[in-house]
Parts: sequence; structure tokens; C-alpha cells
Amino acid sequence: MTTEPTDPSEPTSPEGQALQPRRFMHLRWDLDKTYLRTEFDTVKDLIRTFRQKAEDKVAVAGASALLRALLDPRERSHRRVTFISGSPRQMRKVLTAKLALDGVEPDMFILKPNLENLLRGRFRAIRGQVGYKLKALLLSHMAAEHVDEYLFGDDAEQDAFIYSVYADILAGRIDAVALAAILSTCKVYRGDVDEIMAYHRQLFGSGEVVRRIFIHLERRSPLDRFAGYGARVVAIYNYFQGAAVLFEAGALEPRGLLAVTAAMESDGYTPERLANSLQDLMRRGVLHFGTIERMSRELAAAESTMGRPVPRFLHAFEDAIGSLENLQRPGPRWESEINYLGIYHEARFRRQQHRFLGIRLLD
Repeated sequence: MTTEPTDPSEPTSPEGQALQPRRFMHLRWDLDKTYLRTEFDTVKDLIRTFRQKAEDKVAVAGASALLRALLDPRERSHRRVTFISGSPRQMRKVLTAKLALDGVEPDMFILKPNLENLLRGRFRAIRGQVGYKLKALLLSHMAAEHVDEYLFGDDAEQDAFIYSVYADILAGRIDAVALAAILSTCKVYRGDVDEIMAYHRQLFGSGEVVRRIFIHLERRSPLDRFAGYGARVVAIYNYFQGAAVLFEAGALEPRGLLAVTAAMESDGYTPERLANSLQDLMRRGVLHFGTIERMSRELAAAESTMGRPVPRFLHAFEDAIGSLENLQRPGPRWESEINYLGIYHEARFRRQQHRFLGIRLLD
């Protein structure tokens, strides 16, 4: 079954007039390389990560500020945040403590049963993410009449692929036959397939729930790698870009945008670097110049409302964005049919092969 997608995040006018967000907002975050700066490419990296204390772990620049802004206490009763991480369950205590230090309290925190997978001989599941994350997304779906989901992942694994499959199940564009083919191609274990198909029967055709999928380019993957997913997937180099897109969609208040801007400045981002980030979004057609003008006005107004003078940073930012108007480009299409099998095989060809205890694994 294929349905034509609507563009739930497109502004109501070319000038970037914000939409009114729906009543509920469900934020789905990956953890490693999306929210936390994590290295796990070698055994040494894994051991060091496992031994880190909560205070040793560092969030990606702007990530905690953006998440706190989206979980504004005034809106908290209508917002939910779920973390779905490939980290082992044995790290729950330290990871929960780290989030608490950042002022983030997840409503649901799903970690991977790697020890169980090892003991059961499910070696592909230790490295693989498709079966685990897709099942976790479907399990934690917020069943409400009006809900917007914003998903955050990275380019180190298969987040764009998994998130898009999940979104198209809810939208009614991946039927049972197509899903079975995807899961078979991804070599998902039979038990996981059975559970995922059961969730599919319950949730198929729920609606255009997923508004945007943000992929943090931790590995600086080429942008054309995500072109096949269409406009729903937005690859971002930093969380100021994510904040700008959410601001345009009406999902982030000006005070939240200000908080992210301040966090980026504290992390060493200059006004020129942030302006370059907006320039990149405009060239890709993801952001409208009218939104950038409104951002500048709202940032200045928010500073004044908070009783502080507009800092030099904002003045420099306004100067830097003054020449962006002519960079506007047409945006990417919202794809009604995504070639998931083609995307998977292309990515599989690129990915290196992994070994665990001498056994070759595939992502």
C-alpha cells in the first residue's frame, strides 16, 4: 500500500511562517554520537566508554540545550522523550546519572540486551540495529490522536534507514509484504521479526506522525547518502541547524532557540560559523530566508525580554546573515516511495565488516 505523503513540517508560506504544533510531541533520541560524544570503533574505545563515570561523559555541542528547550516545563505535560540506545543495559545507571546532570529526565530509556544476545548466541544482534531499534520504536510509540514525533540519530549506524521504515509503517506506506522483505534482507532474527510484524498489524496506517528525522553527521557522511529518503530526513552538522528547522516548524520557542545559540557560543561556535550553518540549510532548500530574518528578530527580542542587553554575538550574527537572501534553493521532495532494499544494499556494500570473537557480523 502506498499513500502520497503530506509535508507536515513545511511552513504555510515561503517566508517561513511557523505552523502551530500539535498537542503532543514525542522526541526520540539515540544516545551515542547523537546526544553523547562517544567512541566505540575499537575494543579500547569500548572499554574506556564502559568505565567512564557520568561526569566524564560529554554531550554533543547544543544537544542538551536543545532537548531541555523542547522539554520546556510549561509544556512538559504534553511532551515525551524516549531514548533508544545501542548501549548495553549494564550502563543504565551511569547513563541515567549523566542525563540527570544535564537536566534531562527521559520518560522511557531503552537499552540493548547485549549480554542476553551473547549468551543466546545471537551474535548478529550484538552489532545489528535494525531489528532492535525498529522493535523499540514500535513498542514505545505514543498512541494518541494528535502526536508529532521528531527523531534524532546519527550517521554512524543505520538510524536514517530504521527511522524512515518506522515512519512509513505508521504512514501506511510499508505493508506487511514489503516489511517482511526488508527484515529478511536485513537478516533480522525470526523472533524479532514475529514481534515487529505483530506491532505492524497494530500500528500500520496510524498517520503521518513523524515530522522530521534529524541525522547528526558525526562522521561527516556525504549529504547525497541521504537523498533517497526525501525531505523528511534532515542531515545536520550541528544542533543549531536542528534548532533552526524546529523553530521554522513552530516546535521550538524563541527562548529555546536563544538557549541553543548560547550553548553553541559557549562551545566555541562563532557568529560566522553559525551563519555558515544557516547558509548550508538554505542552499539545500531546508530553511527559508524569512525564517532566518525572524530568528534574528526573535533572538534580539528574547534577550531584551530576559532583561539583558543584546550581546556582541547577536550583532555579529545579524551582520553575518545579511547576505544570505540570494542563496535560497528549492527544497528536496517528500518521497512517497523509498527504495529501502536498494538503500540497504548500497549501504551494506560501503560498510566495513565487523568481527566479534572471530565471527563475522553484518550491520
